[in-house]
Amino acid sequence: MSLATSYLLLGLAVFLGVTSNSFAKSADGFTLLFPSVITAITIVLCMYALSLVMKNIPMGITYASFAGLTIIATVFVGVTRFNQVPNLYSLIGLAFIVVGVLMVNLLGNN
Repeated sequence: MSLATSYLLLGLAVFLGVTSNSFAKSADGFTLLFPSVITAITIVLCMYALSLVMKNIPMGITYASFAGLTIIATVFVGVTRFNQVPNLYSLIGLAFIVVGVLMVNLLGNN
């Protein structure tokens, strides 16, 4: 598998992670069947995609990128779907996450 394919799979894992998080919120503590099942399926597929990515990209780089990008995308979903607007301090923290993901990917993988 090429490095480009690995990064595409990482993008898929982020998408699945965000989907899982969104449906977990909708599952209302796993009391609603459909969102609970979607949450379970997407998190398993997400972990599978991450395991494939880790064949080519080091585990630390993979997971740092996955976690950071998933957090940023989940905040965006929270704003657009659940009207959860972050405050100034949250935005500053999110900016640090973006900087951290960029540093790990651009400078941390010699």
